[in-house]
Amino acid sequence: MSKMPDFEGLAMFAKVAEERSFAAAARAMGLSVATVSRGVGRLEQRLGARLFNRTSRQLALTEFGQTLAQSASRIYSAAEEAEAAARELSARPRGLIRLAVPMSFGLRWVAPILPDFFREYPEVSIDLQLSDATTDLVGEGFDAALRIAVLPDSSLVARRLCAVSRFVVAAPAYLEKHGPPEHPRDLVGRDCLGYAYRARSDVWRFVNDAGDEEAITPTGPLRVTNADALVPMVLAGLAVAELPEFIASEYLRDARMVALLTDWTLQRGGLYFVTPSGRARPAKVEALADFFRKRLSDPTWRWSQ
Repeated sequence: MSKMPDFEGLAMFAKVAEERSFAAAARAMGLSVATVSRGVGRLEQRLGARLFNRTSRQLALTEFGQTLAQSASRIYSAAEEAEAAARELSARPRGLIRLAVPMSFGLRWVAPILPDFFREYPEVSIDLQLSDATTDLVGEGFDAALRIAVLPDSSLVARRLCAVSRFVVAAPAYLEKHGPPEHPRDLVGRDCLGYAYRARSDVWRFVNDAGDEEAITPTGPLRVTNADALVPMVLAGLAVAELPEFIASEYLRDARMVALLTDWTLQRGGLYFVTPSGRARPAKVEALADFFRKRLSDPTWRWSQ
């Protein structure tokens, strides 16, 4: 016999005792009469005593049943209260959200808007992890993440918020010294800075309007785990780098950087809000998803060449 109490049997017994009818208890619990009867019978067998005297017209508690009915009723009521409290908690945005966000994007575009989120949802708190490394949401116990990728992880539930373009850039000083590349192959042999956390190895994949494709592996004096660390080398005119739109647009606008190979494009990714599973999300996570959808779906970092 299992050492776990038969909570289901106790609940069914409590309801039958309250209703004085298996049929009425079954209706109240949304179960079949046979299911309730089996549950009470299983409890009687476990306890080794009858709980009801049954006749064709009447159902009455035995003396043993009377001693148990009050305790079973308290257990049933406590379970109902616990469920009601849990439903209220899940329906109202409150509690802690563990959120993973890429570092540069989080510092530039997430942290500045969080005050507005907390004003709207004062009962929610966020544990924000900023890292460019891919986080195991399930294994590390995260509620959600923002990810910038060409495709979302198929094991996660992803909501696309917006597209994110990527640009190969250099400083005007670099172009004065080395000249602009006319074709992606012209980058071979040049100092091109690398990024350690690219999902499918550090390769720049170009395509043009004619459908031609070219893949270049960047080689240069610096490889980083955060794209912002590439910026000083580019601004100094020492190398070429590939930067996401949400970083590059600032420097393209004021001409401190120039977009290269504009007849070609790199594979366009997207910004995704991802969660570990398809189960119903708590209200706090849904509130954060909606907030990001409103604030990040039409971003100000857009760059039109």
